[in-house]
Amino acid sequence: MSEFSKIKTKLLAEQIEEEIYNYIIKSNLSIGDKLPNEFELAEKFGVGRSTIREAVKLLESDGILEVRRGSGTYVINKMPKDIDPLGLSAIEDKMALAMDLADLRILLEPGIAEMAAQKATEDDIEKLYELCKIIEEKIEKDENYIEDDINFHTYVAKSSKNMVVEQLIPIIDTAVMMFVNVTHKQLTEETILTHRAVVDAISERDTIGAKTAMMMHMTYNRNLIKKLMKKEKERKI
Repeated sequence: MSEFSKIKTKLLAEQIEEEIYNYIIKSNLSIGDKLPNEFELAEKFGVGRSTIREAVKLLESDGILEVRRGSGTYVINKMPKDIDPLGLSAIEDKMALAMDLADLRILLEPGIAEMAAQKATEDDIEKLYELCKIIEEKIEKDENYIEDDINFHTYVAKSSKNMVVEQLIPIIDTAVMMFVNVTHKQLTEETILTHRAVVDAISERDTIGAKTAMMMHMTYNRNLIKKLMKKEKERKI
């Protein structure tokens, strides 16, 4: 496994650590209660079982969970030591949070794509095309592609070769995961087209094209969240 792959696995595991902790709280699990098994958690959060294992290890080290061999995984504490440094899990209105994250992404990601068009290596571009293909194949098979979507946006950020941007990757990852969770994969066609447009522009060193394509991608995302928020508001009336 490459160093970048190890970093990505760690970042995703940290995201799922937060998701599992939120699940414990929202499901009102008590100390001593047993969590669903590894396979069920992987299905629930749309990630691989290896990511679930890493997330559970993190929660073990935080003193939240205990893995009992041959029995299962149990809640032993509900007070986290160091989860969710941005404090996003405390926000109840996930739709509003998704919108705020979408607004932040519009500010950040088009500029990041522009930098990637200047700085990406041929290996970076090859990897981005590979991720496009993986996402397209999973969409065609109606499989969960959240990890690959996160990988795509993370790799665009990585390709910018900007040290500060790399520190923002966890925020980008959180935003992608929040968007997919809220929208339930409703923009599959637009995702395919705009991802390809972004990578094509990066490949051609077209900075304006990369920035514009990413802005279009972010705008599609934001408009869908806005539409879903309106529907949710109407249901409550």
